[in-house]
Amino acid sequence: MSPRSASAPSPWTVLIVTTAIQAMVSLMVLAPPVFATEAARDMGLDARLIGFYTSMVYLGAMLTSLPAGSVVQRFGAMRVSQVCLGLGLCGLALLSLGLPGVVLIAALVVGFGYGPITPASSHVLARTTPPERRGLVFSLKQTGVPLGGFLAGALVPTLVVQFGWQAAALVVGIAAVALAVAAQPLRAALDADRQASAPLRGASFLGPLKVVWSSRPLRLLSLASFTFAAIQLSLTSYLVAFLVQEAGMGLVAAGLILSAAQTGGVAGRVVWGVLADAWLGVRATLVGLAFVMAVCAGLMAWVALGAWPVTAVVVLAVVFGATAIGWNGVFLAEVAHLAPDGQAGVATGGALFITYAGVVAGPALFGILVGLPGGYALAFAVMGVGSAIGGLLVLAARRDE
Repeated sequence: MSPRSASAPSPWTVLIVTTAIQAMVSLMVLAPPVFATEAARDMGLDARLIGFYTSMVYLGAMLTSLPAGSVVQRFGAMRVSQVCLGLGLCGLALLSLGLPGVVLIAALVVGFGYGPITPASSHVLARTTPPERRGLVFSLKQTGVPLGGFLAGALVPTLVVQFGWQAAALVVGIAAVALAVAAQPLRAALDADRQASAPLRGASFLGPLKVVWSSRPLRLLSLASFTFAAIQLSLTSYLVAFLVQEAGMGLVAAGLILSAAQTGGVAGRVVWGVLADAWLGVRATLVGLAFVMAVCAGLMAWVALGAWPVTAVVVLAVVFGATAIGWNGVFLAEVAHLAPDGQAGVATGGALFITYAGVVAGPALFGILVGLPGGYALAFAVMGVGSAIGGLLVLAARRDE
């Protein structure tokens, strides 16, 4: 860890800022699935197609995550984060036009803003966090993802009811740009290590993947993250629609249950970080989470087959969220730990390319499965099997040590 100059922000300030940015980009990604039923009706589309919207968001994220390491080195992590927040507003503004022909373009633009955020924050945190605290600190930062989901579930339905879904999309985008402006005073200190002459070559697109693929533990962990990301985004993309269509709940009630799942994710990311640092280690923690995810997916399939009490559904959503949304922090901490010196951002970009591939494939596959005779029960069951496979991949990575 590099020594901190007197004018540099404290590690806690860095953590707060990176977490806030992570929460905002998560809110931008997860707001559209919350108002999907309203938007789809206005545009004459099937709400089940939200899975393809989410997949397109993460296709955009995949494309920008690979060069993110070199872009961060040249322009600085904070400047890159600010630009990403601006791209989020652009994407949501396009979506608010309500034109079916631009929906996927809007999703791509939001994804372009999402992809570099985690490599940028990992770059900053890797050089400001002691190794013995990385699991906790990276997990705390990653609580921004479910925190953004909590805000999406708690606030967006009310905005939709009061002002309409287009206004809700614009409010979220404007809030993102406001955060980018608020972070400007920290930019000089946080981007002090940028290399203005760092090259932006086409090879930078493949370099991060080479870093990951040349290390067996990194490779296996990244492949496991493919399955975990698929189930995470399937849950967050479809939970509201599932509860509205299958359980007969209202939009606001379903949104609050999504918030409960995201709250479980916030708590889980902190707890799993502490557990990984102090007791089990990162990879053993990931194995445990994988198999709990699989059980929760099986139970959710059971919910789809018959009525459950609302309280039981809430409890299941919280546990499911704590695992399916809570795994990212310890995973990213291990990627940073295994990365070559000074290459945390590059390795994170390569690992996230594979992670985002799972996000692209997962919701789209889930949507296809929902359309088959087994419906939501089949879709959740298949995702549970995928999670168990991810756990086995992590076990294989442990045995390689």
